[in-house]
Amino acid sequence: MKSALPYPLLKDASLKGKRVLVRAGFDVPIENGKVVDTSRIDALLPTMHAILKGGASLILMAHQGRPKDKPDPLFSQKPLVPVLEKLLKTRVLFADSCVGGSTKKAAAHLKHGEVLLLENLRFDAREKKNDPSFARELAALADLYVNDAFTNCHRAHASMVGIPKLLPSYMGLQLEEEVTHLSKATEHPQKPVVLIISGAKMETKIPVIENFLTKGDDVLIGGCIANTFIAARGFDVGMSKYEEEWIEKCQELMLESKISGKAKIHVPRDVVVATEASETAVKLDLPVEDIEGDMAIYDVGKVSLERFIAVIAKAKTIIWNGPLGLSELNRFSHATKRIAEAIAKTCTGGATAIIGGGDTIDFHIRYHYPLDAYTYVSTGGGAMLEFIGGKELPALAALRK
Repeated sequence: MKSALPYPLLKDASLKGKRVLVRAGFDVPIENGKVVDTSRIDALLPTMHAILKGGASLILMAHQGRPKDKPDPLFSQKPLVPVLEKLLKTRVLFADSCVGGSTKKAAAHLKHGEVLLLENLRFDAREKKNDPSFARELAALADLYVNDAFTNCHRAHASMVGIPKLLPSYMGLQLEEEVTHLSKATEHPQKPVVLIISGAKMETKIPVIENFLTKGDDVLIGGCIANTFIAARGFDVGMSKYEEEWIEKCQELMLESKISGKAKIHVPRDVVVATEASETAVKLDLPVEDIEGDMAIYDVGKVSLERFIAVIAKAKTIIWNGPLGLSELNRFSHATKRIAEAIAKTCTGGATAIIGGGDTIDFHIRYHYPLDAYTYVSTGGGAMLEFIGGKELPALAALRK
């Protein structure tokens, strides 16, 4: 059966005897020279195994952290070598630079079934500049290119958009899974559709909310972006973090959401406030009209939370990105915990739920909430937001048939 996705897929590639250059999303936490969370590497195992079983050699490239466009041992890819060797059950060679004579030679001498890991792509300033010369040097290492880095697909970097112009290019299995699940939830979802969105930056959230006003049924707002919406309703938010420059836009969105046929935006009407962000802080649950002075909002209040849960209970499709409060502190994690439980319960009743974003996943790990309670867990943060905001990501556009 042919895939409905308009991109060349890994299963369509002729791999035998080829050198395959894979753009991976290996930006993993490393402490004292050791990888402490392998989940992003684990996610790419099916793609790596498929390439090696197909009779190809494998060249892996990725970035690590945010080095300042030059080599920095703190951001080296080298600690990934023992992890990859254990997972792939084969020797993994390491190239001290992602390009250059010695790297090209190492790639040229790879035999089928062998693996080469390149040093951090961002050690070269040309990566983020999408420099064609860098793309050419990377492309010269291989015969085929596979993108399996959904987490970086919203970046127009050389390894993401430059190489597909130069080599036969395919979508990796993890990327295919991400796009398939997110497309189902955004293009032909079962209704009612509920978006739960939080976080700090309005700039990245506004396009998503705008898109769901026409595609969804309900938009539940939490986190710092909720503070901006509360301020836009004319209430004092005390010492809460909010973005004044987005108040007018929030007012426009709330007015638009009242139009028949548009999704309803749900802004908290009561909130949990405190005068400090600590586990010992005295907290109060107040209507938003009672916030004043040195109070700051740290969570959604009980009345609003019950309204949110009632909306989730009726949903058939749920997309969730971002904890509702300052969930790093247990004291302000109540609303996020109840929302997680409500979504999981709705899932057992047959609803589709997709969650994503680093903070959302961190919350589940921190409080031991099972990620397998949901239909799908996206590895992407910014990439997921842009995708569900209705944009075709630059790296996907580069792969398009």
